[in-house]
Amino acid sequence: MVNLSFYNLLSIPGVIITVTKHSSNFTLNILSMRWLVIIFLLIGTQALCQCKTFMIGIHGDTLNCTDNGNLKQGKWVVHIPSLHGEPGYEEEGVFKDGKKEGTWRRYTLQGDISAIENYKWGYKNGLCDYYDMWGLEHEESWKATNPANPYDTIEVPDLHDDTKIYIRVIKVDASTSEHGTWTFYDSQRGTIIKTESYVLGQKVDPITGKPITTKPGLVAVPDSTSTKKATANSVPPEVLEYEKKNANKKKIKVRDGETGN
Repeated sequence: MVNLSFYNLLSIPGVIITVTKHSSNFTLNILSMRWLVIIFLLIGTQALCQCKTFMIGIHGDTLNCTDNGNLKQGKWVVHIPSLHGEPGYEEEGVFKDGKKEGTWRRYTLQGDISAIENYKWGYKNGLCDYYDMWGLEHEESWKATNPANPYDTIEVPDLHDDTKIYIRVIKVDASTSEHGTWTFYDSQRGTIIKTESYVLGQKVDPITGKPITTKPGLVAVPDSTSTKKATANSVPPEVLEYEKKNANKKKIKVRDGETGN
């Protein structure tokens, strides 16, 4: 227990100080820093015992841990060298039970950022940004599916009433699907070139939300206007000519094979 004035408070290196006011003096409870270091070492040693292989980073943190079940855990830094003309890269992020989780960053071997991706259950999820030497080149949007529950809900607009939206539960075959808006940029000017919209892997019209192409698991409903046009055009030309010639003539009853009155 040591009595020190307030002005001596900042002059004590390497200690943790608890301050209580006692009359005109401060009562200082001082815990030596070396005991705190010992505590951290004990915690760190226990964590390292869970890793079969690992490395220590330049800041003293544990990297590239592989547990006793051969699953990657925690922070990882991955180095991929250039091979067969393909550029190498480095990426960093977190593994959880052998699967990528959260935000991952990828760099060229020159140290420039080339991608920022987000993962869930080991699959792309959310926004993913990709860069070239000038800046942001395009942005993707993904939705991961929980392997333990491969179902999802989607909003389906009514083809006849724009004010109505139906909720449908569908089974998702893919582990991750394009979902949301994809934006492509002119990286030198920073302007948007084009955008694309998706719903669980299905490309849709960005204005109406109606499917443009069909993929397994989703069925594109034909537009009612196109159906009406096809029906009108399916009448044989001979029938149309006959109706035109007899449009102004008095209708007469003809035998059509129908029985009854």
